Formats: sequence, structure tokens, C-alpha cells
Amino acid sequence: MKRAFDIVVSLAALVLIFPLLLLVSIIIKMDSPGPIFFRQERMGRRFHPFFIYKFRTMIQDAPWKGRTITVGNDPRITRSGRLLRATKVDELPQLFNVLKGEMSFVGPRPEVREFVELFRDDYKEILKIRPGITDLASLKYRDEALILGQSKNPQEDYVKLVLPDKINLAKEYLNRSSFLFDLLLIFKTFRKLFVLRNRLMEEPIHENH
Repeated sequence: MKRAFDIVVSLAALVLIFPLLLLVSIIIKMDSPGPIFFRQERMGRRFHPFFIYKFRTMIQDAPWKGRTITVGNDPRITRSGRLLRATKVDELPQLFNVLKGEMSFVGPRPEVREFVELFRDDYKEILKIRPGITDLASLKYRDEALILGQSKNPQEDYVKLVLPDKINLAKEYLNRSSFLFDLLLIFKTFRKLFVLRNRLMEEPIHENH
């Protein structure tokens, strides 16, 4: 049932939001030079690597000009990229990953090979299932970049504090996994996005002089 749900909903969503995908693609091309999509290797089910798709929110060649993780007001983030990240619109191309069977709507967020290898024994259990667009950790660490932006050593804190907590949450998801629980997490994800949308609309616009 889970895979059938993923196929039907991801295909329907891609058809419905095609105009939005096209609009975002145009904005990205107008905002900065470089490709529309960002591709990065992540570790999938049974340690099979795949390329995750996102709308590009950073300058061209950003992975070679800074940390693996993004923190705070990273100068590599483009103007349009800040809005795309804040609204999570940059995640929409992952619907293609879901349609291809590399990801699911709900499941542990896929990590890069570097971090998976550090906790390989844990990921032997976690990667028995497909990684997902949202999960318990996604809800808890909605503002992860801002949290790490306050750290003196973001990468170290991510590996020592944040990632172990994400791993525990992924294991909790495995223990509680069901179709109804997936629907609950999807609902909570949309609710968070709706609250964020309202917050962004209420914030005053500051002009630079």
C-alpha cells in the first residue's frame, strides 16, 4: 500500500504543481548562473546510492566552496534560495525520487555517504526501508540550519549531537511505522508549512537604503 500511495500521489502532485515548478525554474535561472536543479549523492535503501533532486538554492559549485552542511546565513545561498528554503519549495523535485522508487513520502531523511559510514551499524537497521521526504527528525529539526548557525563548530555538533538524535528518531519511526502513522506525519508536515507561510506573510518587509 505504501508504494502504491507513493506512486499515485507523487505523479498526481507533479501534474498539479507543474506550473509552479516551471515558475521556480525561471526564477532560479534569472537569479544566478548555474543549473536549475541541485543533485547530490545520498545513501538509499540497503545502502544503494542515488542522487537526490532539489531546486538549486546556492551559488554554482557551492559544495566545493564550503561545508557539507548548510548553517545560518550561509553566504553561498542565493536570494531566491533563501525563500525556497524557508518555504521548503526547494524540496519539491524530490517527488521525482519518490516516483522512481528511490524515496518515499515518509521515511528517514537520506544522508550523505560520509555521515552514513560514521554510523554504519545504525544505518544497517534504518536503511532497511526507503528514505523519505519527511519524518520525525524533519519535524523536530525544521530550523536545523539556524540552530547549527549558532554553533562554534557546526559540523562537529551535527555529527556528535544532531545526527545521533536523528538516528534515534529514525529508529523510533521504524518501530511505529504504519500507513496511518505516515498520514499523521504528512499532516503534521503540511501544518508546519502552513504556520510558516502565515509567519512569513506577517513579517514586515525591511528595505535596504
